[in-house]
Amino acid sequence: MILVTGGAGFIGANFVLDWLRTSDEPVVNLDALTYAGNLENLASLKGDPRHVFVQGDICDRALIDRLFAEHQPRAIVHFAAESHVDRSIHGPGDFVRTNVNGTFTLLEAARGHWMSLEGEARAGFRFHHVSTDEVYGSLGPTDPAFTETKTYEPNSPYSASKAASDHLVRAWHHTYGLPVTTSNCSNNYGPYHFPEKLIPLMIANALAGKPLPVYGDGMQIRDWLFVTDHCSAIRAILANGTPGEVYNVGGWNEKPNIEIVNTLCALLDELKPDPAGSYRRLITYVTDRPGHDRRYAIDARKIERELGWRPAETFDTGIRKTVEWYLANQDWVAHVQSGAYRDWVEKNYAGRE
Repeated sequence: MILVTGGAGFIGANFVLDWLRTSDEPVVNLDALTYAGNLENLASLKGDPRHVFVQGDICDRALIDRLFAEHQPRAIVHFAAESHVDRSIHGPGDFVRTNVNGTFTLLEAARGHWMSLEGEARAGFRFHHVSTDEVYGSLGPTDPAFTETKTYEPNSPYSASKAASDHLVRAWHHTYGLPVTTSNCSNNYGPYHFPEKLIPLMIANALAGKPLPVYGDGMQIRDWLFVTDHCSAIRAILANGTPGEVYNVGGWNEKPNIEIVNTLCALLDELKPDPAGSYRRLITYVTDRPGHDRRYAIDARKIERELGWRPAETFDTGIRKTVEWYLANQDWVAHVQSGAYRDWVEKNYAGRE
C-alpha cells in the first residue's frame, strides 16, 4: 500500500492511474478537492478496490495519523500543493499554508509512523516529495540548465513556498534520518490538466473562440515534460532512488511560450478547423505578470545515469496526444470551468490588455 497526497489533481491523478495500470499495489489517495482536485479525473477507478479515496486536508495531523495507523503504507508520494504562480501572487497565504505547513505536518506524521516500524518495513519506507524546477530561479539565455546542486533562488510566492518545503524534507532526512527523496520537475502537460495553465487554457479558449492571452513578448522559455513520463520517473525513484537524494526530471524540450501557442493553433487547425480561420488570429499579447521568470531548463542526466530513466515522449508526440485528449473530453473541460473558474480567469486577466 502507498499513500498519495493530492491524487485527484492533474499530476497526482495521472500518477494514480498510471500506478494502477502497472501495479496491483493499492493506493490510499488523500485529496482536499479544492478547485483543482477533481474526482472525474479518477472516474475509471470507480469500484476498484485497489483505490481508496479519502477527502481531507494534509494539514490535519489527526487524519494523517489515522491513515498511517489504518493502512500502514510503505511509502508516501506527496503531490498535494498549491501550484499556480498567478494564484500565488493574488493569495500567497494559501500557498504557505498548504505547501509549507502541510508538508511539515506530513513529515512529522511520516516520522512518527517510520519510527514505529521495525526491520525490513522500516528500512524500506520512503517519503517522496514532488517539487518544481521553479525553486532554482530564472536562467539567462546561455546559462547551463538546472542541476541538483543549483542554488535556490525562488522568485514567486509559489516557488518560495515550494523551496521552503524542499528544505524541510531535506532537514527531516539529515536531522531525523527519515528516508526521503525529492524530485524537481519541469512544466508538465497532458490529460486532466486544469485549464488555468498555459496549454489547457489555450486549447479551451481557442475552441471557444476566445482570445489566447500571451504574457509579455511570449519568449519565456520552459522545459516541457509529458505527465506520464513524470509518473514513470517517480516510479523509478521510489524503486531505486537513494534516500536523501534529489533528482531533476525534465523532458529535454526547451521552448518559448509563443512557440507552444503556435503549435497548439496548428494542431487545432488540423484536427478541428474553425470556419472563421486559423486559431492564430486569436493570439493576444497581454501585460506580463509581476516577476515572471524568463527561462527554466532541466539537466536530467543524474536520473538517467543513476536510475536509467528517460522520457518516452517527444514534445511532438506528447502535445498531439494532449490536444487529441482535450478534443475527445470536452465534457470534462466544461465541468471544470465552473463559475469559480470563470471568476478567477476574469480576475487574473482583467486590465492586462
